Amino acid sequence: MAQDQDVPEADRLDGAPHPRMASALVGQSAAETAFLDAYRGGRFPHAWILGGPEGVGKATFAYRAARFVLAHPDQRSPDVREARDLATPPGSAVARRVAALAHTSLFVVRRQWNLEKKSMPSQIPVDLVRKAVSFFGSTAGEGGWRVCIVDCAEDLNVQGANALLKVIEEPPPKSLFLIVSHMPGRLLPTIRSRCRLLGFRTLRPADIGRAVRSAPMDEGEAPDAALIDRAAALADGSVRGAYKLMDEGLLAIVEHVRAALDRLPALDWKDAHAIAEGLAGKANDAAYETAVETIFAWLGEQTAARAGEGARRLAPLAEVWDKVARSVRETDTYNLDRRALVLTLFSDLSDALRASRAA
Repeated sequence: MAQDQDVPEADRLDGAPHPRMASALVGQSAAETAFLDAYRGGRFPHAWILGGPEGVGKATFAYRAARFVLAHPDQRSPDVREARDLATPPGSAVARRVAALAHTSLFVVRRQWNLEKKSMPSQIPVDLVRKAVSFFGSTAGEGGWRVCIVDCAEDLNVQGANALLKVIEEPPPKSLFLIVSHMPGRLLPTIRSRCRLLGFRTLRPADIGRAVRSAPMDEGEAPDAALIDRAAALADGSVRGAYKLMDEGLLAIVEHVRAALDRLPALDWKDAHAIAEGLAGKANDAAYETAVETIFAWLGEQTAARAGEGARRLAPLAEVWDKVARSVRETDTYNLDRRALVLTLFSDLSDALRASRAA
């Protein structure tokens, strides 16, 4: 069914184009080459887990691969043998129909806007997965292929995952499943065992910048080049992260918080108070959420950097991670003072970093 342009989409970030609209895939050539080689080969897996961090191109790849397979159903054709990548002309009939979700051989499993409740459900309903089962049980698709994109596997409940497993276990000929997963290790072992895992890496800032610049934009002024570069540098390897920072105010907050964190264990209390004041109150919800995400990203970097230095150096960071998570959760749950939280977090992080270095 074609997508109504006015209906919110769970798999689209505000201010960014939907992955199915992107014609370019940046920084994931290894994954693309592996898929293309398999498609040209004699034994092509019918189910793939596209695994890796959120926002690095997995969904973009899924639609790109779907377009290629639907446009080139003969795996032994000269077009397939000579292809250097999975690109399909944006103006082609297949590309236009996939962009509109109007291709009869493509089925997308994702959370869908509830028109009656005017809300987005937190999970993919099992009935939608069962429709996918029926889709594969129908007559062969155009050119023989039928493609199902699941975006993402983490949104499936137990019933939905079991329903998906059922059709993966007994797929009809020329069936292709592209399952987007941010945490492949948490999928049902029975699903993992029936799929080929295709890994996607975090992106370099230069790749992120290229991805943002190459993406189709809505009418209006294009983002400033300098703003894109600043956002890419702080996006934690994710295009999605860069889009979330494509706001001068939020980007300034990330830069301010990162600068304060990078000075730890030295703690500038005047600066910490300035950060805390800027995050207080409901009017600053977006700034507060961005700052918390920045703190967790920084803490993750510190933990990864010391992964090979032994348990004694890792212990203070693991302990403060749990403490920070608990403090944030309690503040959000009981609507506690964010200013006090921020000051406590900086103090705890300073102590933990000092203890880690001394261990």
